[in-house]
Amino acid sequence: MNDDIALRLTNPSTLLAVLVAVAVFATFYTLIMPLLEGRDLNKRMRAVSTEREQMRSRERARMQSDTSRGSLRTQNNQPVRQIVEKFNLREALVDENTVNRLKAAGLRTQNALNIFLFCRFVLPFVFLAVVGIWIFGLGNLSERPFAIRLLVTIVAAYIGFYTPNIFISNRIGKRQASIKRAWPDALDLMLICVESGISLEASMRRVAEEMAQQSPELAEEMVLTTAELSFLPDRRVALDNLAVRTQLDIVKAVTTALIQAERYGTPVAQALRVLAQEGRDERMNEAEKKAAALPPKLTVPMILFFLPVLVAVILGPAGIQVADRF
Repeated sequence: MNDDIALRLTNPSTLLAVLVAVAVFATFYTLIMPLLEGRDLNKRMRAVSTEREQMRSRERARMQSDTSRGSLRTQNNQPVRQIVEKFNLREALVDENTVNRLKAAGLRTQNALNIFLFCRFVLPFVFLAVVGIWIFGLGNLSERPFAIRLLVTIVAAYIGFYTPNIFISNRIGKRQASIKRAWPDALDLMLICVESGISLEASMRRVAEEMAQQSPELAEEMVLTTAELSFLPDRRVALDNLAVRTQLDIVKAVTTALIQAERYGTPVAQALRVLAQEGRDERMNEAEKKAAALPPKLTVPMILFFLPVLVAVILGPAGIQVADRF
């Protein structure tokens, strides 16, 4: 009896039927489960409202612990600073664009600039040494000509030189995506605050508190702009600094509108309302673009995964009958 069970389990037709059943079950499960999920909005809103204060307290505790431990913005690495000053790396590698990119990445202190310059100075030699040992010391790529091996080593050094720039670009992209996603909601909240009679500084501070969970990057920029509006002699400089730090067109449009409203005395609420609507429209257009790009992206997965399952379901029984007869 055990032999019969083993033969049935190892039978190709049985295995094919089991695989087809599993694929069909997985397909139906993927399609049906979103429809069976609960959509009680009131229940979820009550849960969010009860947990909001707990989340805020945990976030404050985490920020305090990070500050007490020290981070890249609070530490002052003396050896790194000495190396940067000794080799005069600021004049060789730093320009206005470099400082603005570091600000856009959220790294605004002098220590962050020193670490960035130190990495650009040291990483090429590190990559060169590692790849040189791997190729010439361990004998890898020995079948290649010497010129090719030397070229690979030099390319590795170039990659090490541009690795900090790649890291900064990636950080800027993530930070801009977070700010861009939450910016229309922040403008709506700011509009409500301004129409209620609150000043611009108090509105930004309130928006920063409300948007801390959705976008900590935007909350950080709002808090910094509020501080600059309070201390800088020219308010336009503070708004321009916000546009420079974010490097986003939608933020620059808002700062320009706020500067013009303050200069010519036009209502700030009307400008914020128009810009908030434009931000929502732009966000909807991006969502529509992503939705329109889904069919071409789904073509290859459907051919690789869905089409074989359909062929097995349709032609599987006929193939099993033909195999039984012959």
